[in-house]
Amino acid sequence: MTDVFKALADPTRRAILDELTEHDGQTLFELCGRLLSRRGVSSSRQALSQHLDVLEAAGLVVTHREGRYKFHRIDTSPLRAVVDRWPIEE
Repeated sequence: MTDVFKALADPTRRAILDELTEHDGQTLFELCGRLLSRRGVSSSRQALSQHLDVLEAAGLVVTHREGRYKFHRIDTSPLRAVVDRWPIEE
């Protein structure tokens, strides 16, 4: 499993997670359009696909196929593991 912190270090990957938080279950084509129009991220589909691979390896994104479409969903459980490990004390 890729390190969660390494996956979160890239601003494009954080933008992808933000988009999936707002609208979960997007295809690569949908993500490309939303990232460009809403966040000004103009990466190619190939580059975004590589970012999604890193996020998936870190456990932050889960994909599933429906016919010829591949949908991407956010999975926050790796982030919960980090929060549980270092709880904030008041």
